[in-house]
This record gives sequence, C-alpha cells and structure tokens, in this order.
Amino acid sequence: MKYLAPLHRKINKLKLQTNMVRIKPFKGIRPPKELASEVASRPYDVLNSVEAKAEAGERSLLHIIKPEIDFDPIADEHSQEAYEKAMENFRIWKEKGWLAQDDEEYYYIYAQTMNGRTQYGIAMCCHYEDYLSGAIKKHELTRVDKEEDRMIHVRNQKANIEPVFFAYPDDAEIDAIITKWVAEHEADYDFVAEDGFGHHMWVIRSKETNDRITELFKGIPALYVADGHHRTAAAARVGQECASKNPNHTGDEEYCFFLAVTFPASHLRIIDYNRVVKDLNGLSKEEFLKAIEENFVVEKKGAEIYTPNALHNFAMYIDGEWYSMTAKQGTYDDNDPIGVLDVSVLSNLVLDKVLGIADLRTSKRIDFVGGIRGLGELQKRVDSGEMKVAFALYPVSMQQLFDIADTGNIMPPKTTWFEPKLRSGVVIHSFDE
Repeated sequence: MKYLAPLHRKINKLKLQTNMVRIKPFKGIRPPKELASEVASRPYDVLNSVEAKAEAGERSLLHIIKPEIDFDPIADEHSQEAYEKAMENFRIWKEKGWLAQDDEEYYYIYAQTMNGRTQYGIAMCCHYEDYLSGAIKKHELTRVDKEEDRMIHVRNQKANIEPVFFAYPDDAEIDAIITKWVAEHEADYDFVAEDGFGHHMWVIRSKETNDRITELFKGIPALYVADGHHRTAAAARVGQECASKNPNHTGDEEYCFFLAVTFPASHLRIIDYNRVVKDLNGLSKEEFLKAIEENFVVEKKGAEIYTPNALHNFAMYIDGEWYSMTAKQGTYDDNDPIGVLDVSVLSNLVLDKVLGIADLRTSKRIDFVGGIRGLGELQKRVDSGEMKVAFALYPVSMQQLFDIADTGNIMPPKTTWFEPKLRSGVVIHSFDE
C-alpha cells in the first residue's frame, strides 16, 4: 500500500519543490543541570489547572506557563492577573538562577526515550515568514481565541517559553552530526520524568558544527508541524506584529524567530487516537451490527482486547466483546489523502451514517481517548456504562501526515497523538533584545 512506502520517496519528491527553510541557533535560557528535572514540566495544554496545581513543585515551569495555579482559588487562566503573574514568575526564576541564559548561540540536541526507544531532535529557531509562506506546513485547523491567548504570553514575555514540535524529511548528514556529537559528549541533561519517559539534552558548543547545521537545513524543503499548531501560529503572528512596528525591519531580528524542536520523520511514531460513543442512535445492538456489516467485514474476537493490525482495520468493543472491523474495498479512495484516513472512514461510514454524529467538534455524544492510555481504557469506559461502544484505530503514519500537509489539506479533528510530549523549560528562546 502506497502509504506504507519508505519516507525517502516523499523526500525525493519534496526536493523538487522550491521552498527552503531558514533556521538559526540561539542563546537558550535554561535551568542549571542539577535543577533541570525540577524546572522542566509537561506542556500547558496537557494538564488542566487543578492537575497543574497538584503537580507543580516549587521550581516547576508550570508556575510560568499556567500561572493561574498560584492563586487561591485558582484564577481564570485568561485573566490579566494571570498573565501578569506569568511575567513576574519568569523574572523571579531568572533572578534566582533557576533559569539562566547561555552566552553564545547554540543548537541543542534534545532526545526523548520511551519504551526503550530514543528519538533525537534539534532545538532551533525557525523564521515566522516560513510559516506564512508555507515552508512550515500544518495539518490542523487553529482557533483564533487559542492563538490570541498564546500570543499574549509570547508578547508579554518577549520569549517562546515552550517549544513547538516539528518534523523534517530525513537527511543523512544531519543524522551523522547528531550521532557523532552524542557519542563524543556527555549529556548536559539526563533525567527521567515522573511519567517514566527519559529526557536528554546536549548543547552543541561548536560554531563549525552549528554553522554546518544551518547550512544543511537550507536544503530541507519543508518543516512539518507535528504538535503545537496554536503555539506555532501565535509565534508567527507575534513575529509579524513586531515586524510591522519596526520601520527598520530587516528580517534578521530575533523577534522573527521562534522556538521549535525538530525531529527527522523516521524517528517519530504517531499513536492511535480512539473514539468512545455514548449510545447507538436508537438502534439495538443487532441492528447496529447489521448496519456496520454493509461496509465492513465484522469478526467477533471475544473478551480479550483486540488491537487493529493494519490500515482500514478497526477494533470495536461493545457489550463485553471485541470485534475486528475491516473496511470493504471500494468504501475508501487510496488516492484521496483525507478520505483514505481511517478517521475519515470511521467518521463517514459509522459515526455519521449509522450513529448520526456528523460534527466531531461539537457533538456531546462522542469522546476521544489518546492511545497512550491503552485500549483497556476504552473497555473500562464501556463496561462502566458511561459509554456504549468504543472504536480503536490503526495509527496514522508520518507518510500520511506529509501527504496531507503537502496537498494543503487539513486532518479531521483528533487524528494524531504524538508521545512522548516535549518537556517545557528544557530550553527557552528570548527575543528581548
């Protein structure tokens, strides 16, 4: 199947395009080695305020990225007092030495280990014009209100406190540089977070190596937003805003750049993003199964958890039993980058056609469960009576993400889940010149 083809086919295709990306090293603001694990935190958008307040230690970056937790009771995260508290905390963290800025501009290798597997990326600064031109490609829609919230933080702090998560087409020389540096140098940070994932960072203290990385990325035709679409859009809008206010703008100013950790595509794995539904739209179980069999080959698997094993194969859990569902030939179009997605197949042929859920963004009858929680979570939510039926999907591939972004399409809601998440506070970019 074409979506399982090696990524080098996509890379060769992309190199025919004219867009090139512009990156640079930067003077990172980061914690001293002995405090790295205390300062670094989970991203702002994976915790609610109550969870963040419970999790935040004294030095945690959560006090800066979710400042509402410093109030009792917890403040409105969009209030002026919360935004001002974020600025105050950022200043205090620097004054106390919990965060300090490097004297020189560097790239930073940031690696993450999950289930014995390590992926290596580079913390870098990317140019806002590349986002506007499409050299930085997106695959999700963003909401203006969420963009503006992040813009306030970036504008107030004159810094990108949290990185965005990008992917790039593999490059053998960039891989070799990272491999060599890691082999020859001790990590500046090396810790395991409370979720069991390892985080490691090396500062590339070599101008020659940094210059070569900058040069090599001039040959990378595009970067892809993997996670952090709102932060990317907000950072680009702040850069554009700063440029409009500077009559002597050249395009080289620090405000033109924002923080990203960028990984070679072959290092990344997208985790499944599953669905649970509260009812059968008035159908009996037998009527529901009969309706599904119109477009799927349905096989009962029993009480043991069944995991989808290929594209267009789904797992379904209902009334204490697991089923395999395989979409029949002709129910999807391999040449349609959106229609071929399993989230589209399930939405069109089951959620909409059978269960009457047309809008995933607004329906109160459906919920979404990240694959990091395991398929046992789906079973638990159905067995509890909270939900009636659950569907597990085969994960989207990086190839599919590239295809969608390259054709200017947008993925349906809740399609991709990347894990592990980047730790916020490992390194920060400031444009407070």
